[in-house]
Amino acid sequence: MKNLIVNADDLGWTAGVTRGIAEAHRKGLVTSTSLLANGCAFEEALQVARDNPELGIGVHLNLSDGKPTAKADDVRGLTNQKDEFEGGPESLLMRLARRNLPLREVEKEWDAQISKVKEAGIAPTHLDGHKHVQMLPGLFDIALRLAKKHGIRSIRVAHEESTLRAALSTGGEQQSGVMLKQGVQARGLKMLARDAKEMAERCGIATADYFCGIAQTGVMTREGVECLLEKLPDGTTELMCHPGYVDEELKRSATRLQDSRQTELAILTDERVRKVVATRGIRLINYKLMGEGA
Repeated sequence: MKNLIVNADDLGWTAGVTRGIAEAHRKGLVTSTSLLANGCAFEEALQVARDNPELGIGVHLNLSDGKPTAKADDVRGLTNQKDEFEGGPESLLMRLARRNLPLREVEKEWDAQISKVKEAGIAPTHLDGHKHVQMLPGLFDIALRLAKKHGIRSIRVAHEESTLRAALSTGGEQQSGVMLKQGVQARGLKMLARDAKEMAERCGIATADYFCGIAQTGVMTREGVECLLEKLPDGTTELMCHPGYVDEELKRSATRLQDSRQTELAILTDERVRKVVATRGIRLINYKLMGEGA
């Protein structure tokens, strides 16, 4: 059986991103999404959840963008002078190496993010991380602990399968520089994730058998998605994606993923791509179904 989770990251970031994810679910391949508890479109995301009960919704654990969900005084070690998160995974990794990232504050903040989503009436299907922050040393342990605490049965392990990365890169030669840089990132995350599946299994937390989408973040092509679908292995694979519409709020944000979101939306709703799923007998599922042993 070939199962595919198509997870759209960043639900709730902006209204345009949220609207695009909803459309990619209703008209396309997206079966799952992950919600930024501190996103400016959190209320719009809740409406998407109400309107689309078959869309699996996880929590997109965040330490890089926006304001914290916990009380500012409780997480001063995670924010700048504006009480905002600052810095991506590289700077967080450096802080971990120097032992000046307060792990208790990380746990407090992520606990607040998960609690906010649950208190809004959503039962999270899984946990994953904004910019894969959950894979950093010591932080995966925190994510697993919080998954157990909150009864969340699945977690993303950002361990990109090299053969699937190669398939998904089809048609992306014009973006070879970006793909090379992100391919290095994918290999780095693979090293960090080498024990993650076993750690999750020991905690009784489910993971997908395969994961892909890091190297092609922002440079996804229709040809690559079709090739991935043709070569999809038996078991459960997660394809990470970032569909959406560009709005003024997104333009003002620091993300480099701008016009690429609408490109991905077009790919994920393309009739030809959907036909490959049907002809290959691929079962589209979400993390809730995977956690239930579907």
